[in-house]
Amino acid sequence: MTEMNSSRPYLIRALYEWILDNQCTPYLLVNAGFPGTAVPEGFVEDGQIVLNLSPSAVRQLDMDNERICFDGRFGGVAQQVWIPAEAVMAIYARENGQGMVFEVEPVSPPPAPTDSSDSAGKAPSKPDNGRPSLKVVK
Repeated sequence: MTEMNSSRPYLIRALYEWILDNQCTPYLLVNAGFPGTAVPEGFVEDGQIVLNLSPSAVRQLDMDNERICFDGRFGGVAQQVWIPAEAVMAIYARENGQGMVFEVEPVSPPPAPTDSSDSAGKAPSKPDNGRPSLKVVK
């Protein structure tokens, strides 16, 4: 049996187009600590960053099966952003929260738990952060 490529980059591109076709603003939730990720550190909160990918907010957007990169302005300063596809945690419409949440990719094997209250391997949770609730699209 042939091993298939990850569906994540294909789904990101499809949902990006779908969000734009519905006249909404595509937002990307990114694991800023994922290896190879280059995002403006001053805008990272709890190890995550939300990026506006609308055509009016970014320049030279390029999405392939390995990464997403673009030029953007953050606090008036131009910066190139580089995001491995595996670092994308969600893509959703700002206006209504519709989109998709992805499984968090393990970066390295989690440390062995020391007791039952260890929360290693769980994604950070911040429910009251002002972000829209995301709906998983099936």
